[in-house]
Amino acid sequence: MDYFSSDFKLGILGGGQLGKMLLYETRKWDIYTKVMDASKDAPCSMACNEFVIGSLLDFDAVYNFGKDVDVLTIEIENVNLDALEQLEGEGITVYPPTKALRTIQNKATQKLFYTDNNIPTAPFSRFAYLSEIEDALSNGGITLPFVWKSARFGYDGQGVKIVRELDDLKGLPAGECIVEHMVNFKNELAVIVARSSQGAIKTYPVVEMEFHPEANQVEYVICPARIPPAVAKKAIDVALKVSAGIEHVGLLAVELFQTQDDEILVNEVAPRPHNSGHYSIEASYTNQFEQHIRAILGLPLGNTESKVAGIMVNLVGAEGHTGDVVYEHMEAVLEIPGVTPHIYGKKQTRPFRKMGHVTIVNEDMAKARQVAQEVKEIIKVISK
Repeated sequence: MDYFSSDFKLGILGGGQLGKMLLYETRKWDIYTKVMDASKDAPCSMACNEFVIGSLLDFDAVYNFGKDVDVLTIEIENVNLDALEQLEGEGITVYPPTKALRTIQNKATQKLFYTDNNIPTAPFSRFAYLSEIEDALSNGGITLPFVWKSARFGYDGQGVKIVRELDDLKGLPAGECIVEHMVNFKNELAVIVARSSQGAIKTYPVVEMEFHPEANQVEYVICPARIPPAVAKKAIDVALKVSAGIEHVGLLAVELFQTQDDEILVNEVAPRPHNSGHYSIEASYTNQFEQHIRAILGLPLGNTESKVAGIMVNLVGAEGHTGDVVYEHMEAVLEIPGVTPHIYGKKQTRPFRKMGHVTIVNEDMAKARQVAQEVKEIIKVISK
């Protein structure tokens, strides 16, 4: 099939920043795009060929959106899977396949997949209702502290909480959830696996993630991870095992824990471009967004090696600020060599909302990390 400057139509469910960055690549290659999002002000609305307003969880909206595209993909996994299944049955190509999304979309199902496939992960318990956790605590089925995760709709640090005492359960959603043992880890790592519709597979280098202690969001992504080669190989091997079991097409970001004795445990996965791969826009031969397009269209996969060390800094809304966004001190950041800001196009900020990111590239990893810290301290995402 001819994808370039042709009648081919690529559908994307979700119009957020990941979709916007996918559109950088489709515009580069003149691939016709149709995007759906619930918000008329979604970042993608300005850059696609067609923009449709609709709920990603509504069967009719997703089904009607997908009927006239040639290939349908996602930038967020919280979509109506019954509609995708119906579209697949009618001959629309959906990547990642609905079967893979069903495994991933529910965190309890995802964890069961790991145990069924002998993939190392933290021990966990599954609960249909939050109220069942108190009973399990009282009868010794689980013990404090633990990590609570909502089975559905968690995103960007939402739907995850460390529970150290019973009162920490107050105010959490009442529905299906999992409780994970706390992992005593050295590092949080990630590996992005690209798998094409033709079966080709490539991995990006292992990255190291540093998290904000309160928001449970990534603050820094460091590539390559500062770990021994043997640990990096182990992380890649585990990620490839997850990829083979899920049988996705496109990108799969595999988030991992490196334990104190250098074992690798899978935390969770995302079947799409991911925050842990943003560094690749400046630092890699083939960035993750181009690679996703290559994979779902069955094109040759690109070189995943890094040209230079890269560190990504997330730009999130400052605490105490809600409203029209202002990026303070952007000029000062632009004066620093090797620094590239990406602004997502969200007009309204709120505390910890992802508003953009900055990539720092340098041949010296230590220098890149130092500059990343400076950037984090200089730029402020506030409201008017």
